[in-house]
Amino acid sequence: MTQDDLRGLSSDVENFKFQWQREQDLHTARTTRGLLIGGVVQTRVGWSDEPVNSATVNDRRVTFSIGAALLSFNGSLYRDYEEGRNLTYQLRFGASPQQATNNSFLNLLDAQISYSPVPTISPEESTLLITLGQQLLPFGLEVPANEELKPVITNAQFTSRLGLARRDIGLIIRGDLFPQVDYGYDYRVGTLAYALGVIDGNGPNTTDDNTEKDFIGRLAFTVPTDYHSWLRQITLGGSVYFGWQNTFLKDEKKTLSGKGIKRRYGADLYYNHFPFGITYEFIYGQDAVTLGTTAEDPRKTELQSVAHVATFFYSFGAQFLKSMRNQGRYDDWWPKTYQPFVRIDTFDPDLDQARSRVDTYTLGLNVFFAETSKFQLNYNRRDDRADTLGAGNEVLAQLQGGF
Repeated sequence: MTQDDLRGLSSDVENFKFQWQREQDLHTARTTRGLLIGGVVQTRVGWSDEPVNSATVNDRRVTFSIGAALLSFNGSLYRDYEEGRNLTYQLRFGASPQQATNNSFLNLLDAQISYSPVPTISPEESTLLITLGQQLLPFGLEVPANEELKPVITNAQFTSRLGLARRDIGLIIRGDLFPQVDYGYDYRVGTLAYALGVIDGNGPNTTDDNTEKDFIGRLAFTVPTDYHSWLRQITLGGSVYFGWQNTFLKDEKKTLSGKGIKRRYGADLYYNHFPFGITYEFIYGQDAVTLGTTAEDPRKTELQSVAHVATFFYSFGAQFLKSMRNQGRYDDWWPKTYQPFVRIDTFDPDLDQARSRVDTYTLGLNVFFAETSKFQLNYNRRDDRADTLGAGNEVLAQLQGGF
């Protein structure tokens, strides 16, 4: 066989490999490329020493519920094999039972298209990702975490009270600089991580309710150290949110009275070095409100709010050890890990009002069966200094399965 024949055969093999890979990518849904289908199911039971009463509920203390039922689709619209400038998409839906009915409704949670304008082939290079669509907000630690990754069954108070837990529609740029890479341990982290975005600010699945756009930004610094150092994975972060919101009179019709500021400032600390971990978030908020009942006397003012959330946890077991990850096993098996934790969650909605703070103390245990499959047990003690909710005790148990 001549050299020309060998070159021709090699060219034919390469063409076959390209055509076969192209057909795989276009027509086959797989778990690693083309299309990734995933989901989460959370089943929950809860008890409270304070009975729930309403027009349709009579003295309820114990109830079964569905924490979340999620279905997600992730895929590639364009794959750049040479430099990794990929174009990807994500769709995520969630269903939950509705009150006073046996029906459940499927809601759109995430709908986004992302593009990497810089090469992503080498992990030693900085990353840049441009995402357009409906998505979680890059603010602090708990807000951008997906439902299946949250360590506590109930969210921190500030996430819902300050309107940060909901998705929003807009354009967000994320990236990192000066990455630290250890190939032996499959470890990569950017020394500086950043996010900057412009959003509607009116929540998911809805259009903006005013002409202003909201801006959000985050910057986080991770200590650059060796993988085995105890300083590894210490991250200090800061987040800001500058927005505008409509204000309403305190009359019976809730008449529109104009618009005012919506500001959020956050600082956070994250440290997770097996088996120890700690997270802390501080949030300061400013919100324009109208206290009057007439347009002639709107009594516009600004509410100032403050939140502190600290979580301390200790993990023991084998799931997150590299030695166990490398062992041969079936896909549906993973070593167990046990994670007891304590959380302190305080939120004061109005610094100018005495005794308005609500403190929630949580003692919990997470038992991991797989990376996103776990059993959670939480005891919550609530102390309402304003006495609007009163002191209360709650026990929640949740079984989560991820696929």
